[in-house]
Amino acid sequence: MTGEKMLDIAVRAAEEKNASQLTALNMKGVSSIADYFVICHGTSETQVEAIAREIKDKAEEAGVDVKRVEGMREARWVLIDLGDVVVHVFHKEDRDYYQLEKLWGDAPVLRTEEITG
Repeated sequence: MTGEKMLDIAVRAAEEKNASQLTALNMKGVSSIADYFVICHGTSETQVEAIAREIKDKAEEAGVDVKRVEGMREARWVLIDLGDVVVHVFHKEDRDYYQLEKLWGDAPVLRTEEITG
């Protein structure tokens, strides 16, 4: 499965659980970690967990090998490694603190309309 298809699955799943400020970064040529980062947040630990679980479940349903999920127990910053796509689901307070978008400021931002058509 292509990175673009995995990105589409992750973005749609996050949208289904009303993830806030959904951002996708094109990491090609910026980082060797992944081709895309998806960053979003929820406003409670329950919502963070629901968003992360939906992304994981939808990826598995599509046949994506979910490499690793970290942080689900605390549900403050959940990282989901889908291989070419790494998803960061934050609690709003933690997202404001870590500001990953600024850390990876040289990566082009993709509009969600471009991803999901």
